[in-house]
Amino acid sequence: MRPQLLSLLITAACASFGAQAAGVTDAMLAKDSTTTNDVLSSGIGTEGQRYSPLKQVNTSTIGRLVPAWSFSFGGEKQRGQESQPLIHDGKMFVTGSYSRMWALDAKTGQKLWKYEHRLPDGIVPCCDVVNRGAALYDNLVIFGTLDAQLVALDQKTGEVVWKEKIDEISAGYSYTAAPLIAGGLLLTGVSGGEFGIVGRVEARDPKTGKMVWIRPTVEGHMGYKFDAAGNKTENGVSGTPGKSWPGDLWKTGGASTWMGGTYDQKTGLAYFGTGNPAPWNSHLRKGDNLFSCSTVALDIKTGQIVWNYQNTPNDGWDFDGSNEFVTFDQDGQRMGGKADRNGFFYVNDAKTGKLVNAFPFVKKVTWATGIDLKTGRPNFVPENRPGDPTAGADGKKGSTVFAAPSFLGGKNQQPMAYSPDTKLFYVPANEWGMEIWNEPITYKKGAAYLGAGFTIKTIDDGYIGALRAIDPKSGKIVWEQKNNAPLWGGVLTTGGNLVFWGTPEGFLQAADAKTGKVVWKFQTGSGVVAPPVTWSEGGEQFVAVVSGWGGAVPLWGGDVAKKVNFLEQGGSVWVFKLLGATASAGGSVEANKVAAAAK
Repeated sequence: MRPQLLSLLITAACASFGAQAAGVTDAMLAKDSTTTNDVLSSGIGTEGQRYSPLKQVNTSTIGRLVPAWSFSFGGEKQRGQESQPLIHDGKMFVTGSYSRMWALDAKTGQKLWKYEHRLPDGIVPCCDVVNRGAALYDNLVIFGTLDAQLVALDQKTGEVVWKEKIDEISAGYSYTAAPLIAGGLLLTGVSGGEFGIVGRVEARDPKTGKMVWIRPTVEGHMGYKFDAAGNKTENGVSGTPGKSWPGDLWKTGGASTWMGGTYDQKTGLAYFGTGNPAPWNSHLRKGDNLFSCSTVALDIKTGQIVWNYQNTPNDGWDFDGSNEFVTFDQDGQRMGGKADRNGFFYVNDAKTGKLVNAFPFVKKVTWATGIDLKTGRPNFVPENRPGDPTAGADGKKGSTVFAAPSFLGGKNQQPMAYSPDTKLFYVPANEWGMEIWNEPITYKKGAAYLGAGFTIKTIDDGYIGALRAIDPKSGKIVWEQKNNAPLWGGVLTTGGNLVFWGTPEGFLQAADAKTGKVVWKFQTGSGVVAPPVTWSEGGEQFVAVVSGWGGAVPLWGGDVAKKVNFLEQGGSVWVFKLLGATASAGGSVEANKVAAAAK
């Protein structure tokens, strides 16, 4: 071999090894929404748009989309599977119920390793034993557990590199969201809003798990920052103590950040939705109860709240505000869209938080007549707030009201998608209501802290779920696809003019992004309550989704739960590709012959 050639080969090999050793970098994460050979973050980009520019699978070729492989999570630990897979370096990293994770060969489905977190007795997750995914950084894959820990595993071996506790499960804390990497920091929230915890966002060094800053999302609590040695110093109180909370209720105020966050490089801000104030009985906590039911924008460098917008002040219906804030461009400005549990879709200026538009995305809303665009506040319907139990004759139960949407929300954990091609949001919405009443309640550490009772009710006998294409500028529903059962899985949209989403009945299906016409569906064998992803490898586009019925609906769904009790649990990941496809958008000559023969 010639010396020059040998030298070139050695140089190339060293460069390749160096790139591999570097693992996932901040630069790679910054391009995640535009690169197509991997999926490095929850949301297919930190902005959370869940859009891929891939076009090989499109409205013309999707008839040839077939299963490539399927992998079973096995055992008896099924329940709800809400995870979004990540793909890097030829591997798929996917989490499952009961705080488990697998690394799989992304092309064949072969298991490379498995990590099963040892959970203690006494965990109290509110809404099933789910996990929504992981984060990749350097050579690590990082995820949270039901017992409120963060675990970082070596991507190649699955060995534990570091492990840190978020908080005490005895106080009601847990963790279910996919962590977020933003600006070299690992950002996480907390779950447990039904147990009187205090919501917050934490920033850590993703390589070590060491704390950098903490920002509480309940007004009156102190934020902190940490030096390299782990020493803690005060970093300012969140909000103004006592301004929007009466008495001592702020000390157990809820506002959990259980869905995780998004990050926009153009604004430098991370956005976290916050959950319901505690307890549910709003008559105990007269006031707006900041920063519950809000979008909170954080400066990731300082851990300070730059702006906040409250979707449901003094929430009395458990509407939360935890849903994702998805940033996008509109008329030359950076905006953020949010389909809130309370039934309204909000558009805010992503830099300032100023409300730009707000409109209902479900057909029935009873708690408010609309949102005042000047003040940003809802126009409440006072008689549709659950009654004060102390006003009753026996003081044990307040007056019952029918409220819509139900506390399960116009949209719950199932993430929406945004297409820069159509300029539409694709929202998995649900039409349902509830009977709800208030009861007396006192705080007890680690116990359910509601002060309310409820029964979920159907509204329309024909359907509950509806995937809706929504124009954020006009507020119009451009098209919808109705579904008998509630939609509880996320959405993916692509440059191939497609929208993918799953149903509890077990189907992964795709529609024309412009018209809503369903052009493909596949039965996965169990309900889909997870968001699909897509990537390319070796000239082929792959589509993947996790299947496994569960989540909050069968646990909390009342009359709706009875309607879908025939659905079977499961636990698997399905991967699809085009029959005979190559790198060309139209597919290979062989595949075209197969398609022609099929006709």
